[in-house]
Amino acid sequence: MEKAAFEGWLESVSTTFLALSDQQRNQSLDHLISLSGAAQLRHLSNRLEALLKRDFLSLLPLELAFYLLRWLDPQTLLTCCLVCKQWNKVINACTEVWQGVCQDLGWRIDESIQDATHWKGVYLKANLRMKQLREEDAFETSSLIGHSARVYALYYRDGLLCTGSDDLSAKLWDVRTGQCVYGIQTHTCATVKFDEQKLVTGSFDNTIACWEWSTGAKIQQFRGHTGAVFSIDYNDELDTLVSGSADFTVKVWSLSSGTCVNTFTGHTEWVTKVHLQKSKVESMMHSPGDYILLSVDKYEIKVWPIGCEINCKCLKTLSVSEDRSVCLQPRLQFDGRYIVCSSDLGIYQWDFASFDVIRVIKPQQDPSSLSLLSFGEVFALLFDNHHLYVMDLRTEVTVGRWPLPAYRKSKRGSSFLPGVTSWLNGLDGKNDAGLVFATSMPDHSIHLVLWRENG
Repeated sequence: MEKAAFEGWLESVSTTFLALSDQQRNQSLDHLISLSGAAQLRHLSNRLEALLKRDFLSLLPLELAFYLLRWLDPQTLLTCCLVCKQWNKVINACTEVWQGVCQDLGWRIDESIQDATHWKGVYLKANLRMKQLREEDAFETSSLIGHSARVYALYYRDGLLCTGSDDLSAKLWDVRTGQCVYGIQTHTCATVKFDEQKLVTGSFDNTIACWEWSTGAKIQQFRGHTGAVFSIDYNDELDTLVSGSADFTVKVWSLSSGTCVNTFTGHTEWVTKVHLQKSKVESMMHSPGDYILLSVDKYEIKVWPIGCEINCKCLKTLSVSEDRSVCLQPRLQFDGRYIVCSSDLGIYQWDFASFDVIRVIKPQQDPSSLSLLSFGEVFALLFDNHHLYVMDLRTEVTVGRWPLPAYRKSKRGSSFLPGVTSWLNGLDGKNDAGLVFATSMPDHSIHLVLWRENG
């Protein structure tokens, strides 16, 4: 058929086709398909695919595409990246999507980094780390050997671990290398705290001493308690040392002179933990910037002012049960905003501005056998007689655990401690390194749990 005649025929057929009903159009198409050969059917198939299978992700504006992608789980996002180059390009350009999935895993987000490819890589690394936690493959263990008697006191800071022992010595260890940096002769240590220049020790002989690392010399001694000193804390800026004792008292000392400047009474049990911290919130009892002293015994947490007159009164007493039927564990944590302490009923969190209980966490494990090591914004580190646990505080679900050996038990909580705790506020790919947990062993060694390199 000539071109002009064909075009005239096609125009006539098209006009007639448009005048038909839907049913008649379908019948016409069925008849034409039955008359078509392989070439025509192939052509029809190609045209239909282009018309019916629309690539909506490529056709949508980027803002709408990004909005839709936020509803997908990470594994589906990774699968979508394999569909075609265009989908991969769109998904890899959506910074908010990858930041969101990283945040869901408990990762810290640096808003200044707007490179989606960077956050996709972070997600892949984060996903691997969380998988390792679930499969008990995130940590590794090591030991420190050097003491000849029981180790009752541990303190960790900036990659260094201090241990105090009944062998009348204190040692400072480099956790990364396992080497002993300093070793000095002391009294029996029930508690220790150190900085670059000095070591402060509380003893079962009822005294506190301050030692110089470089020479091992005793540079100050604090006498006044009539029972073992179970906990100490100090602040160089305030020239203040605080101590809690088996004599039921809390004492405040001049760090430089060794003079006792205040004694707080009111506890009816051993004072197992004292904590000196600057308040970050305001209430009728304190202002931001005020230094606050917290002390804990078997049943109560007491809040004291620092820098006040002799025999000042306790600001507040906190407890889990009014009839003293529920015991607190000596794992007190205070960051200036919240007080956290574990008990036989679970983990309690108080708001420091109002002193109200704002949260009670009852773990899946028996709360009476579970102890708090450290409490962050995203994760908490817990342990019992057999395992170390990582809890996601957003869901209160255990997301990882690690087996522990038969370590030395201590009711005062001095013979075990957490290591690096910044990751509890959110992992960032750098803070999941170094010491996680340390405890003393019956053979006088120190058992370390460390992050395994995230490969």
